Amino acid sequence: MLRSLEIRDILIIDRLDLEFRPGLNVLTGETGAGKSILLDSLGFVLGWRGRAELVREGAELGEVTAVFDLPPDHPARAVLDEAGIPAGDELILRRVNRRGGAKSAWANDRRISGEVLRALSEGLVELHGQQDDRGLLDLRRHRAFLDSFAGLDAQRAEVRAAWTALQEAEAALAEAEAALAAARAEEDFLRHAHDELSRLAPEPGEEAALDTRRRQMQAGQRIGEDVSRAAMALGPGEGAEGRMGDALRWLEGVADRADGALDGPIEALGRALAELGEATQGIETALEALAFDPIELERVEERLFAIRALARKHGVAPDDLGDFAAGIAAKLAALDAGAGDISARRAARDAAAAAYDAAAAALTEARRAAAGALDSAMAGELAPLKMERAVFTTEVAPADPGPSGRDAVAFRVATNPGAPAGPLHKIASGGELSRFLLALKVCLTRDASGLTMIFDEIDRGVGGATADAVGRRLKRLADEGGQVLVVTHSPQVAARAAFHWRVAKTVEDGQTLTRVQPLDAEGRIDELARMLSGEVITDEARAAARALLAD
Repeated sequence: MLRSLEIRDILIIDRLDLEFRPGLNVLTGETGAGKSILLDSLGFVLGWRGRAELVREGAELGEVTAVFDLPPDHPARAVLDEAGIPAGDELILRRVNRRGGAKSAWANDRRISGEVLRALSEGLVELHGQQDDRGLLDLRRHRAFLDSFAGLDAQRAEVRAAWTALQEAEAALAEAEAALAAARAEEDFLRHAHDELSRLAPEPGEEAALDTRRRQMQAGQRIGEDVSRAAMALGPGEGAEGRMGDALRWLEGVADRADGALDGPIEALGRALAELGEATQGIETALEALAFDPIELERVEERLFAIRALARKHGVAPDDLGDFAAGIAAKLAALDAGAGDISARRAARDAAAAAYDAAAAALTEARRAAAGALDSAMAGELAPLKMERAVFTTEVAPADPGPSGRDAVAFRVATNPGAPAGPLHKIASGGELSRFLLALKVCLTRDASGLTMIFDEIDRGVGGATADAVGRRLKRLADEGGQVLVVTHSPQVAARAAFHWRVAKTVEDGQTLTRVQPLDAEGRIDELARMLSGEVITDEARAAARALLAD
């Protein structure tokens, strides 16, 4: 409920403090007095679209503050919680318009974005008039209004979930089909590559090992001949070992006759023969290591070159050929299993489609039932508004499937028996449209709580008994637990108010300003008399005003 509205330096309002109450609140005044400025100010603090420049002439900024009561279950609490703003028993919205157009907004003294402000305002205030800028004349919103009237949130959620599941199943099927088609397009290549890799069966590190072995064998081929010559030069017989052995034997044979002169050479030759034996043994060992089979070298080179060629062909490192082969095998396995996977995903898609069809069909039936209930409720509301001959129908027609089902909903009216039905804004006249909208709003907000409804001259174009019927219905709507604010020129409507304010223009210090005055009992009589008779208030007009208030 809107509890108070403070306006500072907005258009022709310098300072205005209004305290609103539950029930039917009425604002009256002559045309041009500034009633629309009050609504502009309220719309500004709620983030609604409006005038770009609202700052009063001579001021640097304009400011509007609105205070709302916030019951524990009010939907605005969820918006505040998501925005990280503490919520108490009241919500204070403040918005500033600086000269030049810059605007800033706060909720409970926390800076908020325009998006958060608009999200809050949706659960706080609804404005209705013949222009119906809140959507009752918007065909695209009729389905949501019908669902809200019928309380179909749970079924809508079920349909939305089923639609999401269907979209995911269709996407998965399309992805699998695309992958299978791509795999089939390269199937010949995959199978040929798999055969090559399977025959070669390369192992990690094998290319480096083969390269090392090849280098060793190539080195043995180049130096083996010289090492063999060295072995022959040092070996027995004609080699150094044989000649040194002969020399040692010759010296040993004559040493006893040389009086010790040959002992040193004999010892040196013995040591030399020992060292020569070690050298010969090392050379023989090297020859064994350098020995290779030319056939083995050919085999090693052939495999090494095959591995390198295959790596170049597939653009991978030699050591990665094994992983590449595993990937090829996986693709072939997926290709071979593709038909089965497609079949399984198609079955999942069909199951999701069936679940969506069932949920959407149930929602359609619920909407058709709700349409009948809404039509009956509207008939009950139109009769007291002097439109008992008018017919309101809620049309539920097939539409393209979507997350909200597969129904199109349209509100249609016929104002006279036998006349063709058509859209609200095309069939109804101004006064009729006002009453249709009032009746429709009453039906759609039966269970609304914590919502302030504003009706801006919704009684325009009606008078007499019809205006009285509109006033009575607005009062009953307010008495049923809501807060209703009405801007009106109809004395019959104003007479039903629980609280009445008069809006008037004054000139102070050469400036035109709007003032709002709460009316007591005598003030209400005078205001109603002015509305009945015009500028000159007669005793008869006052008597008529008293009669309206007494009714």
